[in-house]
Amino acid sequence: MLVWMLREMMMERGIRTGAALARLLKEKAGYELSAPSISALLTGQPKQMKAETLDALCTALDCTPNDLWVHTPSQVRSASI
Repeated sequence: MLVWMLREMMMERGIRTGAALARLLKEKAGYELSAPSISALLTGQPKQMKAETLDALCTALDCTPNDLWVHTPSQVRSASI
């Protein structure tokens, strides 16, 4: 299972709002993301993400994709015989 850690990464960096994240994305990565897109990233785990967006987030937050996603192995279900 993948767990989305954007809010935690933002808090570690002192970024408290979506507007602050949008400013940082523009300043550090030259990347613009709409308010609804930022809101979606902050309120839930993304089902898919453009590589460009992930790159911009990593650049703006000075982190790696491994900082934004935490992987926990899923439970293996045994087949019933």
